[in-house]
Amino acid sequence: MRLVLIGLVAGFFGALFGVGGGIIMVPMLLFLTPLTERPAMATSLAAIGLIALEGAVFFAAHGDVKPGAAALVGLPATVGVLAGTGLQQRIHTRTLSIAFAGLLVVIAVRLLI
Repeated sequence: MRLVLIGLVAGFFGALFGVGGGIIMVPMLLFLTPLTERPAMATSLAAIGLIALEGAVFFAAHGDVKPGAAALVGLPATVGVLAGTGLQQRIHTRTLSIAFAGLLVVIAVRLLI
């Protein structure tokens, strides 16, 4: 039931604000399930594939998808995912947690300014 709730909240905020996986889903998986950082991040990435597909179909039906721009962002992002995953597997879990918390703080401060 917790995973269903996490999915609903992440999907809602993903559609509303364009966030969901890293900013909403991963912290919820960490706090509400027994998952640790790496499995939470991996689970979030797998779920994002499903969320992104649904969102893209819905927005495409309304004519809001720009395929060229999506390709220019998505193709390099694929390379970034490979690099990020490779690096993540080499970083200690505690360092990964601190870096993730730091990223969330930077985002929060940036949004407040």
